[in-house]
Amino acid sequence: MLQDFIVREWLLLASLVGVVATSFYRGAFPLYTPKDVEPIFLLFALFVVVKGIENSNLLLKTATVLERGALLPAKLVIITFLLSMVVTIDVSLVTMLPIVLSLNVRQRENLAILVALTAHVGAALTPFGTPQNLFIYSFYDVDTLRFIETIAPFSIGMLLFFLVVSFFMKATKETSFRRKKRPVEKPMALSYLVLLGIVVLCVLRLLPVGTAVLALVFVLFFDRRSLKVDYGLLLTFLAFLGLTANIKEMIGGMIHHPGHIFILSASMSQFISNVPTTLLLNRFTGEWEALLWGTNVGGFGSLVAALANLITYKLYVAYGDRQRVGIFAKKFVVAGYVAFFVGFLIHFVCYDYLYGDFERLIVFLFQT
Repeated sequence: MLQDFIVREWLLLASLVGVVATSFYRGAFPLYTPKDVEPIFLLFALFVVVKGIENSNLLLKTATVLERGALLPAKLVIITFLLSMVVTIDVSLVTMLPIVLSLNVRQRENLAILVALTAHVGAALTPFGTPQNLFIYSFYDVDTLRFIETIAPFSIGMLLFFLVVSFFMKATKETSFRRKKRPVEKPMALSYLVLLGIVVLCVLRLLPVGTAVLALVFVLFFDRRSLKVDYGLLLTFLAFLGLTANIKEMIGGMIHHPGHIFILSASMSQFISNVPTTLLLNRFTGEWEALLWGTNVGGFGSLVAALANLITYKLYVAYGDRQRVGIFAKKFVVAGYVAFFVGFLIHFVCYDYLYGDFERLIVFLFQT
């Protein structure tokens, strides 16, 4: 039992050990503000709502509909890209991955990785799609059109790359897969879709964050089954926030030079995640374009490069084949680093477009 828990929740345990170790090094434990806890509360509400949609059998129905016709991988790429643009990366992952992992196809694992990576690039295109985007957009007071024009080559370039990849993926039916046919509980499904809309509006700050409590009130009174969500993931996020806050305090004063901000931010994201990297580097540079690109490209790669990667991993644990969690994690990280280096390539191809002076590329690469 203990061994199973350690295998299942190693990421939570590692984060807790990291928080304790860095706190002792600093001589103080991290303090959480209400604003720090808000994303976790909203994620909890999203998990509950999506669990309710699953319990209503709407996810299975959606998976059945998506399976019809050809070009399933390409359809998933386009749907995920558009969805993540509108409702942020976290919402799109929590919505799409359970559907993908319910598909009656042999390549569910690979499709889940493709969808997770696509969510990064769709969300990168909008100022509110990812937390680091929102911070850069607000901190540097960037014009909305200018923001989109700056990051569009990354998003569109990566979308085309993932579409090309999708055409080489065969989504063949799995003959051994036996899906139980269950009718959709329409009143319950409709209720949860309304609640999903409310929570998404809270995420987008079009409704007060506290409004999302309606979802929790609903399940407490009408459907307590939907409270059976992954609390380990929520605790992992809480620990991870504390760990990155400690790291920020420990190394923030060690950064003195704002040059090579793209490479620095993309690389740092692999170890402390792209949001803390953004918060660390913004006060050392006015190169918001490079920071925007670096932290979005840096979201690919390691499991800790972005909170969205942790969501992907834990959603696979919850909805995928638990016997293949290790294999999935390895494949996800490898695919993430392929996307990471493609993002690097696109950045340098677009260097003159971004910074208006190709000679700066030589300085950028060779400045000491």
